[in-house]
Amino acid sequence: MKLQTSFDGLVLQNPLMPASGPLVGDAEKLLFLQNAGCGALVTKTISVQLPIIPKPCIFGAKDYVMNSELWSEHPYTMWVEEFLPQMKRFKDRPLIVSVGYSKEDMEVLIPLLDPFADAFEVSTHYVGTDLNVISAIVKTIRSHTKKPIYMKISPHIPNPEAFAHAIQDAGANGIVAINSLGPTMHIDVSSRQIQYSNQSGYVWMSGPAIKPIALATIYKIKQAVPSLTVIGVGGIQSAEDVIEFLLAGASAVQMLSAALLKGKGLYQKIIDQLPKTLEKFGFDSIEHVKNTVLHNPFEFKGVVPTLIEDLCVQCMLCKEVCPYHAITFNDIITIDEQRCFRCGLCVSKCPTKALVGSYSEGRL
Repeated sequence: MKLQTSFDGLVLQNPLMPASGPLVGDAEKLLFLQNAGCGALVTKTISVQLPIIPKPCIFGAKDYVMNSELWSEHPYTMWVEEFLPQMKRFKDRPLIVSVGYSKEDMEVLIPLLDPFADAFEVSTHYVGTDLNVISAIVKTIRSHTKKPIYMKISPHIPNPEAFAHAIQDAGANGIVAINSLGPTMHIDVSSRQIQYSNQSGYVWMSGPAIKPIALATIYKIKQAVPSLTVIGVGGIQSAEDVIEFLLAGASAVQMLSAALLKGKGLYQKIIDQLPKTLEKFGFDSIEHVKNTVLHNPFEFKGVVPTLIEDLCVQCMLCKEVCPYHAITFNDIITIDEQRCFRCGLCVSKCPTKALVGSYSEGRL
């Protein structure tokens, strides 16, 4: 099974890389992920100023992470003099250096970091929504490097399509989509306190919970500007998720929050599972997935779901969640065709896939 993916002159032996964050904060951490098999490496965001980080700063829930950690806690001089030279000696795959934030920061950082980078990822978290400002940052970076530039789109950007056009016109090669969402908040009821926050009380959220937003943003960008490279990030936690992001239009993917929730061994686990997962869905390579056209066979009429009795375990979840009171149980699950709105909720919630009702493929 061919797991290789390539774009903008970068060749990855598989499409999974870490996202910028606490797991890639120095050379030791990066080399750990290289040994785990990641197809490329991404540094923590390097900036001119050091961050002031509240403690504790990372909260892990069932399907999301809230983080007030900010960018690299190490000065950029340490990256230039220690971490990146070490990576240059030992790395054997592409290294994407994450940088932030302003045009003035780029004037300082890019000349120093360029000898070590195979590409640059640029965080837009703290630069506002003015596309002229963001374009100026891209142009400044481009004036100092010939390496690929990927702008990481943040949730405060109101129009991903306009962002995509603007950064391409300014000289960027692509987009990393998406950054963490916010502002978000965590409250401890017992103590009546905001927890894991910065001084404002708000932090950023990432992880599996934001996956639907990430997929939609990637698809929007690729529909608007097909020639742009998109690196997908935001909610990946399985080999099947990787395939979903590639089908949406990504050329490769990044993961971080799921590894914070499930452990650092998740990278190698996903890479090991990719061949069988690709085969399960009828793909013979990563390029096969990337070249597959994603269809949207929506319809307005819909069909009443059909019960596959042999799969039904009579858990009654479909009956409990049905918003239209259309499902009853009389020895078997029964659906009232007059009440059924064809909404598909029961099909999506059935834990054993005993309910079928949708498009020509026979699933929702």
